[in-house]
Amino acid sequence: MSIKNKIYLTIIILFTGIFAFGQSTRNKETEITSFLDSLNQDDFSGTVLVAHNNKIIEKRAYGQASIEFNVKNNIDTKFNIASITKLFTAVATLQLYEKGKIKLNIPIGEYLPDYPNKVVRDSVTVHQLLTHTSGLNNFYVADFDKIKNSDYKNISDFVPLFVNDTLLSKPGTKYDYSATGFVILGLIIEKVSEKSYYDYLRDNIFKPAEMVNTTELEIDSIVHNKASGYTSMFGENKTLKKNEYYLTKASPGGFYYSTVSDLFNFSKSLRNYRLLEKETTELMFEPKVKGYNTHMGYGIGVDQRYNQIILGHSGGWYGIHCELMDFIEDQYTIVILSNMDDGGNNGASKLSDFFMELIADKKQEK
Repeated sequence: MSIKNKIYLTIIILFTGIFAFGQSTRNKETEITSFLDSLNQDDFSGTVLVAHNNKIIEKRAYGQASIEFNVKNNIDTKFNIASITKLFTAVATLQLYEKGKIKLNIPIGEYLPDYPNKVVRDSVTVHQLLTHTSGLNNFYVADFDKIKNSDYKNISDFVPLFVNDTLLSKPGTKYDYSATGFVILGLIIEKVSEKSYYDYLRDNIFKPAEMVNTTELEIDSIVHNKASGYTSMFGENKTLKKNEYYLTKASPGGFYYSTVSDLFNFSKSLRNYRLLEKETTELMFEPKVKGYNTHMGYGIGVDQRYNQIILGHSGGWYGIHCELMDFIEDQYTIVILSNMDDGGNNGASKLSDFFMELIADKKQEK
């Protein structure tokens, strides 16, 4: 074959590949639009955002923000995001690590010398807190009967709930999902930054990422365009109940309010190194430990069960189900926020399953 023919063949192969990729992307986006068109308020209550290559291609709202007052959700409605909050805490911790104010592998007593639990103070590290390997429990579940939902104004107000709890395992030996550990990270952030946790996030994450609708709220706050949460006790009850009894003001472990657009801005800022340096971002995304289902980086899920890595975090609680998913290879970002927990075959899980099967294609054997 002549050199000229080889060049022609190479060009044909290249353009065939580009055409096939473009065709595949268009097919996926057609399926996404068709799926979203088919949903109704019996399937899902909340908002969903789909972006490709950092450009929003779909933003939809379904169901009601207030059932009793017949107020519909809209694309800018604020939802409680539960444990997606932990992503903010992880980024704040790593920002201070970049500045040399936090070390990852020394006991937390270096930063909290007066922390009342000596075992925790002398043996647990920031690395273990970020990877849920500290042995600390999830106080929202383990100490639920002690929580009085309106008693918490400051991060330190949460500490009496769990400070005397026995460790579930020796630090560094076992994965146990822990909101408690992230509250302690919040205390460290406050100590080394000399700011309140809430102010630190506002100044160093929300402002640079243009997250104008993300905030902590008191339980009894009256806020424009906020969704009330409704729980079926995860499908056990036929009658819905409002979920305020099960909430607290946001802690470093959960319960901030946000919107799909704000969380997309957060994802985009994090992936494009506007919140952390490239090396630190890669450190955050590197899988460190196997969780219950997925691997964990520093405060972020690294799902390797599919044919491409999905980075992100979910948030689930009574009257809440949220997902932030970044499909790394195909460069899709999906944000799903719901003001209901799942019951039966409906809810946010129906949406997240659809996107994982469509974009990530199939499960790998691992």
